[in-house]
Amino acid sequence: MPTDKTPAAYGGRGFAPREHSLREEIGSIWSACGQHCEYSPLAAVLMHRPGGELARSVNPDAVLMLEQLDPDLAARQHTALAETYRRAGVNVYSVVPDGFSRSRPPPNLMFVADLFFMTPEGAILARPASLVRAGEERHIAWRLADLGVPILMSVHGKGTFEGADAAWLDEKSVLLARGRRTNHEGAEQVAAILTGIGVTTILVDLPEDGMHLMGQLRFLDKRTVVSWPGRNSSQTLRTLGEHGYSVLEMPDTEELRHGMALNFVCLSPRRVVMPAGNPASQAFLEKRGVECLPVEVEEITKAAGAIGCLTGVLQRR
Repeated sequence: MPTDKTPAAYGGRGFAPREHSLREEIGSIWSACGQHCEYSPLAAVLMHRPGGELARSVNPDAVLMLEQLDPDLAARQHTALAETYRRAGVNVYSVVPDGFSRSRPPPNLMFVADLFFMTPEGAILARPASLVRAGEERHIAWRLADLGVPILMSVHGKGTFEGADAAWLDEKSVLLARGRRTNHEGAEQVAAILTGIGVTTILVDLPEDGMHLMGQLRFLDKRTVVSWPGRNSSQTLRTLGEHGYSVLEMPDTEELRHGMALNFVCLSPRRVVMPAGNPASQAFLEKRGVECLPVEVEEITKAAGAIGCLTGVLQRR
């Protein structure tokens, strides 16, 4: 037993135990961060402005893209998106790969949403399923640590997990989809770490042609989800209903497929930043009281992603 003469280093009088939980340390020891829903006011995001690495898109299939991109135009559109966030009061932080490596960033690094999933106690670091994206998580791990954001876990072993396959249903439950990008082992690892912070995970499966859960549904507020018709399983729809959500089906599948109209980000309840050039989808949302801020990202959509994919959520208020 320590005595009055026991040094603090050995538990004596000068030793002060750490009594606060990690969640209570967010904002003091750790930087302000965290998320437990998909629609509350967006406070901070992590993004990567693409550059010369997109020159590798000359062979789109080799880098998981649909067409060759114009790097300069893609970079300008990305900058415009970041400025839209800033004008809306959102702090935008950049991934700076050269902080730990002098090598050129990998070509898909701009799709930051795939590379981590934010919780109220910090980030779960992804492990992308594709070989061409292997190692992107190193850039994110470095930047999160530099920003003072706790990393709760890195998916490991044979597990694969991408952040766009997970969504908060409420502060105590997460919808997590298995498919081509998130395998069963990765999903089980994510579910285990969420259980440890008091969150239940509901596992669902994506359709054969589904890339991410993000591409199938997005949240507008605490009662409303927008869905791609026919692309969500009965289990997913049942789970949404059990959590009090009504599901709106977007009407124009061509805009969903080619304009990526569903690939939007909620700034706050019923206020979204969405890809421009989708008039039917925008009118559908606006008719239902949704404020839409369209941003041109048509060059970036050639890489098989849009605004939701480009935006890694660090904090929602």
